[in-house]
Amino acid sequence: MGFPANGSSEKPLKFLIYGRTGWIGGLLGKLCQAKGIDFEYGRGRLENRISLESDIASVNPTHVFNAAGVTGRPNVDWCESHKVETIRTNVVGTLTLADVCREKGLVLINYATGCIFEYDEAHPIGSGIGFKEEDTPNFTGSFYSKTKAMVEELLKNYENVCTLRVRMPISSDLTNPRNFITKITRYDKVVNIPNSMTILDELLPISIEMGKRNLTGIWNFTNPGVVSHNEILEMYRGYIDPSFTWKNFNLEEQSKVIIAPRSNNELDANKFKTEFPELLPIKESLIKYVFEPNKKTAGA
Repeated sequence: MGFPANGSSEKPLKFLIYGRTGWIGGLLGKLCQAKGIDFEYGRGRLENRISLESDIASVNPTHVFNAAGVTGRPNVDWCESHKVETIRTNVVGTLTLADVCREKGLVLINYATGCIFEYDEAHPIGSGIGFKEEDTPNFTGSFYSKTKAMVEELLKNYENVCTLRVRMPISSDLTNPRNFITKITRYDKVVNIPNSMTILDELLPISIEMGKRNLTGIWNFTNPGVVSHNEILEMYRGYIDPSFTWKNFNLEEQSKVIIAPRSNNELDANKFKTEFPELLPIKESLIKYVFEPNKKTAGA
């Protein structure tokens, strides 16, 4: 579904991006530069409506992208002890931005999360049965995920919003501490569970195209299929560091070293793949966009 019906295609693209200091926001700016798309970063704070209206008035964008939000530092456990701050940005802020954009007739591309589901009887691990866009979130183990599920539900009522469910984002920059691969290579021990994931090098350019097409509604913004922690670490060992070793532990053991439980799931990427048939399966995307470009050759 597109919004507005007649689109903004007749005037040149101008993106207003929130999340300048964040990982996805930074990458989006670089992508726009590379593609020659005019853009500016928002200066206002999401929870401050007047500051958002001022940004839109001065930038006069064709589309707004929201990559701002709190995930917590170093991880989502932070949100458990900073609940009001989490609500202020992830709930009040996101809803305010969506509301201002709707008032101005603008599509909002909102980078959200798919960590609002967990495997259950109807979607067992390894079954290939993924959660669909219209499924009701069933994971509220962390406060972060709980707030994200609430916001997704409310944003369904905003016909101008495109909600992208990002999961365990990965990029070719293996030095970035936010990168899922970098995270798991630095852990003392890792669980080994197949999950849907988002390869940013492939999918972020697609999100820009989604904006151009004025697509709205909820999208499982992940590569088709699943990949497990061990499969990724085996690729890492094969392509990057032949001497790399790791230890596994189970969910029960993991629960002793984290405050909030973590989401594990498979999202159904059929809707996304139908709109963008060129989408690569997760393991192929990992090799093409992450491991091949970083490959360590003998003697390097």
